[in-house]
Amino acid sequence: MRFSLFVHMERWDESVTHRQLFENLTELTVMAEAGGFETVWIGEHHAMEYTIAPSPMPLLAYLAGQTSTIRLGAGTIIAPFWHPIRVAGECALLDVISNGRMEVGLARGAYQFEFDRLAGGLPAGDGGKHLRELVPAVRELWKGDYAHDGEIWQFPTSTSVPKPVQKPMPPMWVAARDPASHDFAVAQGCNVMVTPLMKGDEEVADLKGKFDTAVANHPEVPQPEIMVLRHTYVHPADDPEGWRPAAEGIQKFYRTFDAWFGNKTDPVNGFHDPSPESKFAERPEFSPESLHKTAMIGTPEEVIDRLRYYEELGITEFSFWTDNTLSHEEKRKSLELFINEVIPAFR
Repeated sequence: MRFSLFVHMERWDESVTHRQLFENLTELTVMAEAGGFETVWIGEHHAMEYTIAPSPMPLLAYLAGQTSTIRLGAGTIIAPFWHPIRVAGECALLDVISNGRMEVGLARGAYQFEFDRLAGGLPAGDGGKHLRELVPAVRELWKGDYAHDGEIWQFPTSTSVPKPVQKPMPPMWVAARDPASHDFAVAQGCNVMVTPLMKGDEEVADLKGKFDTAVANHPEVPQPEIMVLRHTYVHPADDPEGWRPAAEGIQKFYRTFDAWFGNKTDPVNGFHDPSPESKFAERPEFSPESLHKTAMIGTPEEVIDRLRYYEELGITEFSFWTDNTLSHEEKRKSLELFINEVIPAFR
């Protein structure tokens, strides 16, 4: 099983500058490369201080110059906000800049807040149509001349300029949850990225089952990869309460997600207060005690045991999701423990 780092600049108040967050993200990426991580992933989100990533491309292009081996993943591009020719060209340019280290993930999008501002109010649930049309178009543009006459985009003969370094083409990933999205991804020859969010490891097994069904339905396709993305925090074995700050921090993250996802009030200068804890009194999955069990929080030995189970399920990549509302120093200590005490168990 490979390991990757999923990281954003996250800002909870104005006491930390964007420049400092950028330097922090760079430091964690350089640490991850030195520690044996295969890939760094950066997503796409707009006008949200708690997930600062208006485009993964400039960040990844900068990181290409600060690193030499770690792969650079755009994870994920939101399909309704892009044009196929732009996706193909920008991804290929990143592949050239990094000398063949680019990977790209694509998703339909989730926040209606973003769709109201970038897609003319298109219902977020309709983003899947854009994803299904975008993926094959980009792959054709990477191959050469291609004209497209789809439901969403139409353009005459064009091609990706530049062309990717990787042959036949760079790895492409699709964020999937339901059986249809797994089937689409596998049928297109794409890898699959999944997140169980606040659910336990039974959800990981269920998602892997959906993936396995899709693979079995498409024997003509080479075996794709499957990645699990999960909030991760490793604490020292001699600190029995070390899990609690992480679980409380991740709870704050999900309460903030709820505020943005609910789209009930406008943010103020890019900030939304987290939804109050009282809102989730009847939602036990939001409690720190539950998140201690569902998020990848624990001592090195506890984390190793759970990752062994993922490996036995056939998960090929585990992505260490750093976004958790905690300080950079706390994130760095957790990542150091993972590098020094968890990764060696899988080498």
